[in-house]
Amino acid sequence: MTRAVVLVLDSFGLGATPDAALFGDVGANTFGHIAAWRASQGRPLHLPNLMALGLGHAAQAACGEWPAGLAQVPLSTGQVAYSAAREASRGKDTPSGHWEMMGCPVPFDWGYFPTEGALKASAPGAQAGDHIGVFPADLMEDWYQACGLKGSLCNGHASGTEVIERLGDEHLHTGWPICYTSADSVFQVAAHETAFGLDRLYAMCEAAKPIFDKAHIARVIARPFVGGEGEPYRRTGHRRDLTTPPPGETLLDRLLAQGRQVHAVGKIPDIFAHRGISHAHKGDGNAALCEATLQALNVCPDGGMVFANLVDFDMLYGHRRDVAGYAQALEAFDAWLPRLQAALRPGDLLLLTADHGCDPTWQGSDHTREHVPQLFSGPACPALGALPVSPSFADMGQTLARHLAVGPLDHGTCCWD
Repeated sequence: MTRAVVLVLDSFGLGATPDAALFGDVGANTFGHIAAWRASQGRPLHLPNLMALGLGHAAQAACGEWPAGLAQVPLSTGQVAYSAAREASRGKDTPSGHWEMMGCPVPFDWGYFPTEGALKASAPGAQAGDHIGVFPADLMEDWYQACGLKGSLCNGHASGTEVIERLGDEHLHTGWPICYTSADSVFQVAAHETAFGLDRLYAMCEAAKPIFDKAHIARVIARPFVGGEGEPYRRTGHRRDLTTPPPGETLLDRLLAQGRQVHAVGKIPDIFAHRGISHAHKGDGNAALCEATLQALNVCPDGGMVFANLVDFDMLYGHRRDVAGYAQALEAFDAWLPRLQAALRPGDLLLLTADHGCDPTWQGSDHTREHVPQLFSGPACPALGALPVSPSFADMGQTLARHLAVGPLDHGTCCWD
């Protein structure tokens, strides 16, 4: 038997997709703009290992331009196959991207909240029209009642890091949770991990999920943070996503049904509503998640899969529009990559990809509709070189399904065909 290893560089887009105009993202290019910014600083990105796997070629196929400042290096002497992929699902959110890459596109539109009209604070009954901030008043009132809340803060579209800086003190003073959304289908609740209580935050988010299911919202996310009393507020690694389950079978479901193991690293279990997961491995930050990936690979048996999400690219740098931080994180990952490659066994297939874009040079703080890399390598990878751009992330799942010999999935075409 063989194994598969999938690493999602969360938000590492390669340039706007043909339908980007529908999302206001024409011209977005996460990788291209980071590379151009670093080149303008006289310090071009140094990504020799990713470039040897075909990253530059994939970027050029996606947007028509070679990334600035990066030389064309010889491709890996090992076996590689590379291209870009664009999403068939109708959103640019995390669940849709991950589900589609595991063979389950999302054929419907999620519910979304408006991105305008936020209030600073709302107590029960304090409505703006028929809303509390951007959230439907009836849903918020049901949630207040279920949790015994006297009110909430923000109640609008916000950056998760900015909003705790702005409202952290008021949260500690009032005891009201900070509620906000983004361009994704999400209701997010931030609260102080110790003053408010982590278990209480989790319980409130669990109460919110069935209430906001009525609005077809994909995720409720608990966003604990610490700090205050002279210390800066910062989010912790105890985030918890309550996610609607995938609407159909995924490769993860297929693997478990056939007695295989799925080792999920980082937020993967939450993204899949803990379905199709045999083992969960946690880590706070990219470095810890990379180590957890190596540990998972060490215990994953033949026929199994390791599936990891490296969230810092998105959470710390994309959403915060931190170009310099994103660039440094890419170089740190590239420097670590040979350790992962050395841990692969004969028969293993490695896939490096992303779930959407989050261009740190773009306006706002939301995801961007972009192509993603599709970089296959490892001992079991066919030496195919350049592949056509995939019209769906589901091609990745179908390719992995063939590699793991679990039968074809319902969606996607194997990249080797």
